[in-house]
Amino acid sequence: MVERIIDAKEAIVGRLATVVAKAAMLGDEVKVVNCEQAVISGTKTRVISRELNRYHRGIPTKGPFISRLPDRYVRRIIRGMLPHKQPKGNAAFKRVMCYLGIPEDNTSLF
Repeated sequence: MVERIIDAKEAIVGRLATVVAKAAMLGDEVKVVNCEQAVISGTKTRVISRELNRYHRGIPTKGPFISRLPDRYVRRIIRGMLPHKQPKGNAAFKRVMCYLGIPEDNTSLF
């Protein structure tokens, strides 16, 4: 098992997610740093309307509960690239961790 640290600074989120998902499926432990600096591609109106549609979907008390924090947002996009309902995909998703900035205690990265 290889441990990978990927910097999301100025990276397109979808392309980053495919690389991370593939590495996790191969058995690597992947840590993504600087998630708040990742870029979502598309026009501003299209991106905002898509996200507003996601947040207003469902019933507020029953869900879906979609976090607006950048690190959890990126992790959820990565989950979409994995077969998370199957045991191998669920195990791969547990090997992925996303962080805001670079953590102060670098022991969790190395």
